[in-house]
Amino acid sequence: MVPGVSKSPNQSLARRERQVMDLLYQLGEASAQELQERLPDPPSYSAVRALLATMHEKGLVTHRKESRRYLYKPSVSEKTAKRSALNQLLSTFFEGRPEKLVASLLDPRDQNLSDEEIASIRKLIKKQNS
Repeated sequence: MVPGVSKSPNQSLARRERQVMDLLYQLGEASAQELQERLPDPPSYSAVRALLATMHEKGLVTHRKESRRYLYKPSVSEKTAKRSALNQLLSTFFEGRPEKLVASLLDPRDQNLSDEEIASIRKLIKKQNS
């Protein structure tokens, strides 16, 4: 871990870091080569290895050695990462208030929700209030 670098999942991810994390959540763990093969518009193998080293230093991934290769996996659960990203979104754009986020999602000027989507949201709200 690099001094001064947060291990918090709150940190913003670059596009490639997000792509790698998404793949790791899907696969559980993967080698640099496996990730390179699955990345859109894949960078070189060396670039993937460098990216993984940086992500390891940031505390985003852990690794273990298997034979001659390293296998990488996320250092936080997908649920924790999603919660952290949502909290960051709330604090950045909605003053930390979930009701402002929901109001924005339901604003007819911004969204064209189907009747089924509205019914699903109502069901979730009722479930939370029960």
